[in-house]
Amino acid sequence: MSQPAAQCPSCGAPVSFRWSGSVQTVCEFCKSILVRTDVDLAKVGTVADLPPDSSPIQIGTEGVVDNKAFTVLGRILYEYEFGGWNEWHVVYNDGASGWLSDAQLEYDVSWQVQPPPPANMLPQNPQREQQFSWGGRVYQVTSITTAHYKGVQGELPFQYWDKADCIFADLRSHDEQFGTIDYTENPPLLYLGRAIGFDELRLKNVREFEGWKR
Repeated sequence: MSQPAAQCPSCGAPVSFRWSGSVQTVCEFCKSILVRTDVDLAKVGTVADLPPDSSPIQIGTEGVVDNKAFTVLGRILYEYEFGGWNEWHVVYNDGASGWLSDAQLEYDVSWQVQPPPPANMLPQNPQREQQFSWGGRVYQVTSITTAHYKGVQGELPFQYWDKADCIFADLRSHDEQFGTIDYTENPPLLYLGRAIGFDELRLKNVREFEGWKR
């Protein structure tokens, strides 16, 4: 998984990618957002210091999903009218990547559907209770969230920086499976997964702080 180290084009600090599929990372020293093209790194922006939150997860946290070990390598932070949440980019021991959503001590794991469904197979103007079928399972739109991109940290599998408002449609199936349609891209992206309990994740290298208990 390790890649040769390069230098940050902004401050000269060493930069390395822990996952071969990473496209973007953030320099730990000067907070430059760096995008990888072949062996070169290009600065595309700068991320401000992210606000403190109550999540025990951090870059480098390790855990398990369905008997597959993973490591947290990146983070996208969103905020909306009722608070905010983290989307942690995780890489599994078989090289696959996915996402761990963390909002008010509730957790979901999900994976991007590949290849992305054609745009005409996804709801174009989603409404609550609208139904959507994929893979033989029927999902219902349970909520539509307009969120504000707050910042990024660590490694991501795609370029993601300086976004405007982002629209997400959350989905649920009758057997409690979870889905999200991400309308920040064109065509939209579909992620499928499920809710997961904190203890089931078997996390290690968590961030401990006053007032938090496992």
